[in-house]
Amino acid sequence: MSVTDKIWGALTSMIKLEDKVNRQAEAMKSQQQKIEDLTGRVIRLEAQLELLTGAAMVKKLKGE
Repeated sequence: MSVTDKIWGALTSMIKLEDKVNRQAEAMKSQQQKIEDLTGRVIRLEAQLELLTGAAMVKKLKGE
């Protein structure tokens, strides 16, 4: 294998690696957005649960 072939092979490998890294970065961005969306949903559910629990406690204390 000549020096030119080795250099060409190294450059090709580097380009392929860069492409893989870029694709992984995009996948991570997508996953991060999904995580943030789920976090928001959990926060909203927690708030609703607290409100409903508080309302049930008030209702129970009033004897209804």
